Order: sequence, then structure tokens, then C-alpha cells
Amino acid sequence: MKFERINPMTGEVASSSEAMQVSDISAICEKAQAGFGQWSQQGPNARRAVLLAAASALESKKDDFVEAMMNEIGATAGWAMFNLMLATSMLREAASITTQISGEVIPSDKPGCLAMAIREPVGVILSIAPWNAPIILGVRSVATALACGNSVIFKASESCPRTHSLIVEALAEAGFPEGVVNVVTNAPEDAPEVVGALIDHPAVKRINFTGSTAVGKVIAQRAAQHLKPCLLELGGKAPQIVLEDADLDEAVKAAAFGAYMNQGQICMSTERLIVVDAIADEFAQKMTEKVKSMPTGDPREGNTPLGAVVDMKTVEKVNTLIDDAVSKGAAILSGGKADSVLMNATLIDNVQADMNLYRDESFGPIVAMIRAKDEADAIRIANDSEYGLSSAVFTKDIARGLKVARQIHSGICHVNGPTVHDEAQMPFGGVGASGYGKFGGKAGIDSFTELRWITVETEPGHYPI
Repeated sequence: MKFERINPMTGEVASSSEAMQVSDISAICEKAQAGFGQWSQQGPNARRAVLLAAASALESKKDDFVEAMMNEIGATAGWAMFNLMLATSMLREAASITTQISGEVIPSDKPGCLAMAIREPVGVILSIAPWNAPIILGVRSVATALACGNSVIFKASESCPRTHSLIVEALAEAGFPEGVVNVVTNAPEDAPEVVGALIDHPAVKRINFTGSTAVGKVIAQRAAQHLKPCLLELGGKAPQIVLEDADLDEAVKAAAFGAYMNQGQICMSTERLIVVDAIADEFAQKMTEKVKSMPTGDPREGNTPLGAVVDMKTVEKVNTLIDDAVSKGAAILSGGKADSVLMNATLIDNVQADMNLYRDESFGPIVAMIRAKDEADAIRIANDSEYGLSSAVFTKDIARGLKVARQIHSGICHVNGPTVHDEAQMPFGGVGASGYGKFGGKAGIDSFTELRWITVETEPGHYPI
């Protein structure tokens, strides 16, 4: 049985993939468990060699990835190439940490007792990745898990099954043993049952999920029934604070990139521009000029910085947010409502707390400008959100910037840089409704290993009974 993904631009079939059912899940999990038995016994340099080969195999599929992302999600070629570049870096970073999965010897009060803390692979990891940065987030969901000696089941997104399957094809070419890397594709209507069966299977030991907060809560609740740990990277409403001493030109460049890269469909996307009153009018003027210089066009032609959003649901959601904000007194400085997936970059000024745009994640090419009285008020507004993934603050006073950054409740904060910033070796994750746990570099090792206490007695024992 197959299911089809439709090109959001043309309405034509973008890809056709196997619609796996719940009945298929047990065999896949058992295969992954068998693969774990072999892979977990591989030495660190053997695992490193395969991961490095996987990076090269991924790069070799450049043209296929660009075509798949354009057709399945309306991405620009530039976004596809950035995805490929960072995902390749993630595989090479994962390869580098295979010899860094270390423990420690801990002094024991017991004479002759050698006490150690060691990290061991967990088993089968269920990795669930979204469509918006499909190569980056697909690779991220499995790379460190594999480096640590686990096997993985990669649950591909229903919106980009071909793109995600290309990742698995590259990993297969690299030489992972049979059963180490497994993929599940399913029709959208079957997702709840298929994911539930995967979480429930005894072979699956941990889950990592990147996606919406609403779905993340469902996954965490299902996993909790089995006491299975989760790593959750969920929604965001990233604020960029602009203080009165900021370099406004730099702040505008970062805001435009952060808000509109990939049509605002990034978990780190700048969704709130919090600007102090003293420079708000000047910033609004500069930002409006910048936004108006960023046209939207057919991503297949490659002539514009913005391409298509993923579907009409996004268009309808953003249009509703615009209507609500304008009806309550907000002003459209650039852009506006759309009637197709080619949405213009939109900037809304004078957004207030009673407007849905103030709180709700838009995940589209729209950003809210919120005016703050001063620094303290800007920090208050930045923290007035259930989310806490990425954030930014602009000021020429670096000490001041660091002080403000420490007061923002988010997993990530950039001083004089955009909210959209990712590197393979950095600890990536949020707080609050943005989830918990960390991907990236050494921080990711904790998510994909078990820390065990092991002792060796070197002297005869003395016991009270």
C-alpha cells in the first residue's frame, strides 16, 4: 500500500511511499533490536568510520535532496543546500564523539573498592523528525544515537517521506550493519496508531521527537506509561530584543533573517521583535524597508529569497492571526494576507498582549513587533510566553547584553546575533513548552546512553552480619 505526498506549489504528486501499518511495526522493532546487538559491540573507531562514510554518502545525494525538498515542501534550493551542509557536519561531529563517550573513577569510602561511572548504549532509539528542516532534523535525530552504539528506527515525516528516505539510503550505503538503521513511512491518517505502536514496543528504549508542542505532549504521555525517557524539541516563539543602544542596521539584518528564512518555518524563527520605545520608530522604518526588499516567488525558479510555505493550512493560520491583530489595533507595515502558498513577508507593528499573534506560534513568514518601555519591560515581554527555545538581544554594550541574556528564560540566547543559529557541536534544546533534553555535541551523549555505577572489590570484605 502506498500514500502520496502532493507538491504544495503544483498540486501534482511529489512522491509515493510505503504506507506502513501497525502490523508492520513489531518486525521492524525486532530487526532493530538484532542490529543493536551487533552495532553496540563495535569499537569507537569502527563506528567513526561508518559515520564519516555516511557524511560523504549524504553529500553525494545533493541533487536528489534539492529536488525532493522543492517538490515535497516547496523549499528553495538555498534552504535545501544549507540543510545538507549542516546535516553533513552533524554526522562528522557524531563521528568525532565516538571516543569521547567517557566515564569516571569516583573515590569510594569503602576500602579496596574501585568505583566507576560508565556510559553504555541504551538499545533501540525511536527518532521522529519533522518536515521543515528535513535533512538537518532527520540526521540530528539519529546521528548521536548511532555514535553512542544504539540502533535507530527513523519515523519519517508524512510531509517529506522521500527526503527522509534519502537519508536512510545514504546511511545504508555507508555500511551500517543490517538492522541498525530502520525507516518507517506512513500515511498521515495512520500516524497516531503507528507512532503509538512504536512507542509501546518493548524493544524501543528511548524516544526523541522534534515537532509541535501539542504532539510532543501526546508522545511524552504515551512514553510515560512505559517509563521511557524522551528528548523533546518542540515549538517556539523566539523573541529578539532591540535595546536603545543597538546597532539598528545589524538588528534589522538579523531580524529579517531570523523571521523569514525558510518562510519562518523554523523552530528558532524570530516571532517577536521586542523594541524599546526610544528607537522603535526608527527600527520600524528600517525593518519595513528591509522586508519590502524581500520578494516571494516560485522556489523552482530560484530568483527570490522566500519560497512557498508547506501547505494552505499555514496560509489560513497566518491570515487568521493577521485579521485578529488588525481588528484589535495592530498595523501592517509590510505584507499582509495571502491566497496561495506564496506568502509575502509580513511585519505587524503595535502587537499587544490581547492579540493571538502575541502568543501563538505562527510558523509562517510573519513577525510581530512589540514596543517595550525599557530594558526591564523588554525582558518581561520576552518571558511572557510558554515557550523558551531561542532568543536574541541587541546592544553595543556586551556586558549589558550578557546580563539581559541571563534573564531570558530560553535554552538558547544570542547577543547581537539572530535567533536562528545552529551548529552541530552546540547543546541545542529549550525549556517550558519548547521541550526538554539536548541534542548536539557532548551534551547529546547523555540523551543516548545509560550512566551506570560499577564497582570492583580488591580486598576481602568485612560485613556486620
